[in-house]
Amino acid sequence: MNSTNVLIILGFIFFAVILLVLIISTIYLFFIDRKQKQHPILRNYPVIGRARYFLETIGPELRQYLFNSDLEGKPFSRDEYEHIVKKAKYKRDVLGFGSKRDFEEKGYYIRNSMFPKLSEELKMDEKINVTTNRYLLIKEPLFTQKEERLEKNDSLAFLLDDSDAIVIGQNTRYPFIVKGQIGMSAMSYGSLGENAITALSEGLAIAKGSWMNTGEGGLSEYHLKGGVDIIMQIGPGLFGVRDKEGNFNWDALKEKSKIPEVKAFELKLAQGAKTRGGHIDGEKVTEEIARIRMVEPYKSIDSPNRFREFQDFPSLFDFIEQIREQTGKPVGMKVVIGSHHEADELAKHIKSTGKGPDFITVDGGEGGTGATYQELADSVGLPIKAALPLVDNALRKYGVRDQVKIIASGKLFSPDRVAIALAMGADLVNIARGFMITIGCIQALKCHSNACPVGVATTDPDLQKALVIDEKKHRTANYLISMREGLFRIAAAAGLDSPAHFQSEHVVYKDEKGKVWSLKEIYQSLVEKVD
Repeated sequence: MNSTNVLIILGFIFFAVILLVLIISTIYLFFIDRKQKQHPILRNYPVIGRARYFLETIGPELRQYLFNSDLEGKPFSRDEYEHIVKKAKYKRDVLGFGSKRDFEEKGYYIRNSMFPKLSEELKMDEKINVTTNRYLLIKEPLFTQKEERLEKNDSLAFLLDDSDAIVIGQNTRYPFIVKGQIGMSAMSYGSLGENAITALSEGLAIAKGSWMNTGEGGLSEYHLKGGVDIIMQIGPGLFGVRDKEGNFNWDALKEKSKIPEVKAFELKLAQGAKTRGGHIDGEKVTEEIARIRMVEPYKSIDSPNRFREFQDFPSLFDFIEQIREQTGKPVGMKVVIGSHHEADELAKHIKSTGKGPDFITVDGGEGGTGATYQELADSVGLPIKAALPLVDNALRKYGVRDQVKIIASGKLFSPDRVAIALAMGADLVNIARGFMITIGCIQALKCHSNACPVGVATTDPDLQKALVIDEKKHRTANYLISMREGLFRIAAAAGLDSPAHFQSEHVVYKDEKGKVWSLKEIYQSLVEKVD
């Protein structure tokens, strides 16, 4: 028998074995599906019915990459996602032919000036430069995309001029002076992995003039890696500033306040996507995370819905005063607004007591989270464009706006969105998911599972290997610098020499019929002063 015949016989045997295995497996699955009681589809259509569950499983990926249009995806559309990526990767984001916005729909618009500012008329810090790595897209055919990595790209940091610098806690012993209006929103180590936090810290430090919020999970060494300014958040679980019994630990607070990078503290009363205490699954609570948070390892953590240390505005303000006195640094609070009554109550107590926060972070209901419940994320708490003017106008109504800085957050990932938030009353803006995208997030929506496929929202050491810090830190810096450059570009178009000067008159609202309203007209009834 020659070798050819032997190969034919072996091939026949191989395929026969494969066919036999498939037949046996199909028969086995047929009886398994018939007998199971969980899925009616499988009982009536054994084996074939499994195709339904397979397609259901890969449905999100099919919609994201094949079936959704550029403007349909949620939480971020493909178009929104790509604009973030382009800023981060190329330090440049331009489009051709025209906008994809539906101009027939109602929405906010930035009022342009008939006489915009020239580049040389813009008031910014001309001395501070930054150097980052970026990519240059040479050509983009279907299968042979060619990029060239430029190891060094020098540019201005696009920071505010010293005269426009924003001072938080001007009456504290150690005020926090900020020259960039965009920082990183609260993201805890534990919710994000060490590579992610490190890349963000180092990237923000490269861009200069920014800050990162630790989230309620406590201050980790990875937040400190880059040397960027830190706002340390304290949640109802008191992670990082608690004793073994879960009580507030003033000695731990003082130790944290001595760290030079820690510029301010923030009490988290609520978060937009979850107006309740935080949650982290036990599999994410490694021994290191447990040490930082001062909890038991590998056990799920749920923060209380509110602090036990206070239960109303007077006791909250007393607690803030105590922290400010002990640390000498500004103290703020993070809130979710549900109505103008709450905003009024807050401002009223600041006025009547002479106490209160140095800054208020207003988080919109559209904000992100590592884990929450659908009913809270969808329906509890106002979105940022509704909540922000309520807080700003309430503070103005009671004459205490100058005492308090406002930080806004809630899908403010592009320069135009930031500019509108500034015009609505914000002094500063926080971004979370935009920065996550710069370090590789693909919106897999698995932040709660510790199975993030790109190593961002996971503490799994194998998955984290995907995230290369030295690559991603530059993308974080590029994105932030491009955002600030875009803000100056919009300010110039509005006739302003700096984005620090955006006011309500610089934004208008167009309804579905084409009628235009100024923000002053919309909120006029909310700003009547109280003596």
